[in-house]
Amino acid sequence: MKEIIRAENSGFCFGVKSAIDMANKLIQQPPSEGSIYCCGPLIHNDIVTEDLKNRGLDIISSLSEASRGDTVLIRSHGVGQAFYSEAEEKEIKIVDATCPYVKKIQNKVKEAYEAGGNIVIVGSADHPEVLGINGWCGGKAIVVATGEEANNIKEDNLYIVAQTTIRKELLDEVIFHINKQGKNFSVHNTICSATQKRQDSCKETAKKVDMMIVIGGKKSSNSKKLYEIAYKNCAKAFFIENLTDLPLKEVEKCNKIGVAAGASTPETVIEEVIANMSENITENNEKNLMHDLMDEIEKSLRLPRSGEIVTGKVLQATEKEVIVNLGCKKDGIIPKDEVSLEEGQKLTDLFKEGDKIQAKVVRTEDGEILLSKKRLEVNEHWNEVADALENKSVLNVKVVKQVNGGVIAVFKEVSGFIPMSQLSDRYVENADEFIGKTLDVQVSRVDKTRGKAVFSHKVILAEEKAKKIAEIWDKISVGDIVEGTVMRFTDYGAFVDIGGIDGLLHISEISWGKLKHPQEVLAIGDKVHVKILQMNEEKGKISLGLKQTIPEPWSVINEKYEVGQVVSGKVVQIKEYGAFVEIEPGLDGLVHISEVDHKRVANIADEISLNQEVNAMILEIDTERKRISLSLKACIEKPVEFEEAVEIEDEDFEEEFDESEEN
Repeated sequence: MKEIIRAENSGFCFGVKSAIDMANKLIQQPPSEGSIYCCGPLIHNDIVTEDLKNRGLDIISSLSEASRGDTVLIRSHGVGQAFYSEAEEKEIKIVDATCPYVKKIQNKVKEAYEAGGNIVIVGSADHPEVLGINGWCGGKAIVVATGEEANNIKEDNLYIVAQTTIRKELLDEVIFHINKQGKNFSVHNTICSATQKRQDSCKETAKKVDMMIVIGGKKSSNSKKLYEIAYKNCAKAFFIENLTDLPLKEVEKCNKIGVAAGASTPETVIEEVIANMSENITENNEKNLMHDLMDEIEKSLRLPRSGEIVTGKVLQATEKEVIVNLGCKKDGIIPKDEVSLEEGQKLTDLFKEGDKIQAKVVRTEDGEILLSKKRLEVNEHWNEVADALENKSVLNVKVVKQVNGGVIAVFKEVSGFIPMSQLSDRYVENADEFIGKTLDVQVSRVDKTRGKAVFSHKVILAEEKAKKIAEIWDKISVGDIVEGTVMRFTDYGAFVDIGGIDGLLHISEISWGKLKHPQEVLAIGDKVHVKILQMNEEKGKISLGLKQTIPEPWSVINEKYEVGQVVSGKVVQIKEYGAFVEIEPGLDGLVHISEVDHKRVANIADEISLNQEVNAMILEIDTERKRISLSLKACIEKPVEFEEAVEIEDEDFEEEFDESEEN
């Protein structure tokens, strides 16, 4: 008995129905002056468009075709912001039938663009809806229709929206590629919920039927996507615009037929197609019985072809082979070598007379039909790989050997290729360390007919890292002191790994003293405790401080140093009037030229040199002005015959000290 199943949510969506209602009202109650127009076809359906045109709603392509006092209906796809300004300037009346979902996207895009975001629209660049949305960000949006196109995006700080009628899988693919590039972005899933429901219903219906009919306009984007979904999930799928396109001969051959319709398809067209198929089914039931009988006879005479999957009953099982009745003039034979047996297992343990089994035809020649269970299993394993690609699920594979550009990894009976760049989230030059290991992978590409599959382990690692990073962001706060590992240097600082996230330790935040390069105090691999100074999760940036984990030297100077104390230090600067000695990072003292030696010193550079280690006595500590006076000569014995050097007057010393501070 034949059956017709109509997919749920078929036909006019809310936005289209609202636009049709507005158009009908405008035709029935036209304004007192001027003509009425629709800017572009109201919906993607020639039947509806022609009907509206015959009733007085002409179509124009731009406002230049309308005059002052005319009324223009904006179709459900919407228009750009400039359209409204132009209409107001030309004194043209507007009836806005823009779909509420589209209007919401336009507002979001306008706000994000004005806030400085780079707009990305996922959809078809020439689709009216996308053109309209782009008109709300000055035409500056980046429009991508595939994941590959997303790889070409150079901008950062992305604000991502979607054409309302695209497949969710396409949006996910674009997001995946953008995320893989490490860009900052926010996603707003603007796919119409009615569109998603319609697509899901079409998919589920297609899985349950022998044949799928998709009704919609040839120019309709959402109808085309329904057909793609139907074609992918049903062996027979047809895209028709109206009853005249219905493939009646194919309808006669199928017992269960599904029907789906795009958002722009009128209910009258859907009902007409279903009614015609129902009548045809009733008339041809008897013919179909005859066809079935003829098919059975033909099947019994025809031998299966190589590669075909057949079903039959076991006639006999021996230790060497299994004989299978296939319902044709020859029986099939499954040799022992074409069955996957565990150690010690026999064919007679697996197969019993009368068992219904499936197998794959290896060849049909010399009066024999050679079958294989192994190759059928391989086919099933390929199906698993294909499903993993579609569902983005994870497979566990074993790496077996290295080849040019990557490695070969095996999932059950399927061999796939992992490019070297997809083996790890780090650079891999030689894959020896991966041979023999089992890895979690995602499927990147499948070509079942050519026996090729491509896997990626890097994607799994990236997802795990992203999850780990998200957890770290939740755990840390500004002011926390955490342990990290020095990973790499730049001239302006060091990057420190704090458990999966790199933070920047600026050179000015490493030490209380002055540094020319971070390597003066740090080395790659050093474990350090750092303080979190700033966090910007949106940009993924963290600023760290090392010197903040120890007291600022001047805050504890009286606890460590006193007048008369002899300290060791390094000469870090030499001036005409004296030398600066670093006692510890952030704490320098001045040795005036008169305190270098007991003899009179004319040129201080003749007595001491940069980076020289010296001992000096503290003469004075001025905590208010943050000054320390040191003496080298106080630490060396005064020669008996040496005359006292003339002392510099106090005010000169103060003037020179002030000058040293300014420098």
